[in-house]
Formats: sequence, C-alpha cells, structure tokens
Amino acid sequence: MNWDIVEGKWERFKGEAQIKWGKLTDDDLDVISGNKTKLAGKIQEKYGYSKERAEEAAEEWKQTLES
Repeated sequence: MNWDIVEGKWERFKGEAQIKWGKLTDDDLDVISGNKTKLAGKIQEKYGYSKERAEEAAEEWKQTLES
C-alpha cells in the first residue's frame, strides 16, 4: 500500500493512528489528513522523535495497515 491509498482512506485509518499515537488529537488527525509528511511532523512534535525516526515510525505503521 502506498501513501496515496492511506490518504484516500484516511477516515478509516485515522482511528488506528490515534490508537498507535495516543498523543495525537482529533484536530491533529484532521490536519494530517493521511499525509505522511504531516504525520511524521506531528509524531516528531508530540513524541520528541528525530525527523528520521518519526518518518520511520510512520512508515512502519503504514506497513501494519497492509497486514
């Protein structure tokens, strides 16, 4: 699955994102709207991850959606 699919099905996936990253608010998830860069930025902001680690975390999460 690529990020275009995640963006297109964001309403379905955002609950799973909130379970994974409980510090993300509903407003954060609305702003992210399935965008990988925005998701990584919010993870970085809320969890203090480096940019690279936040991008890896977003990608790892996306992989779980494919299972």
